[in-house]
Amino acid sequence: MFKIKEPRRPWENVHMDWVTGLPPGGDRSYNTCLVIVDRFSKTPIFLPCHKDATAMDTALLICNRVISWPGIVTNIISDR
Repeated sequence: MFKIKEPRRPWENVHMDWVTGLPPGGDRSYNTCLVIVDRFSKTPIFLPCHKDATAMDTALLICNRVISWPGIVTNIISDR
């Protein structure tokens, strides 16, 4: 394990995790939520998606819904 540097500005470092096992909801029957939290401000972003989302689907979701708003992040921390 290595020590994670403390972020110096918002959206420099984020933590990403999945919430699964949700009942289907929304017009597309989403059943999973990708949660991305800024480690500096503790601001969360909740992105509805499907449990069978691929790595490419996840990358596109992050690019379209996260990077387009606060900008490119330096580090993404995930347990997967």
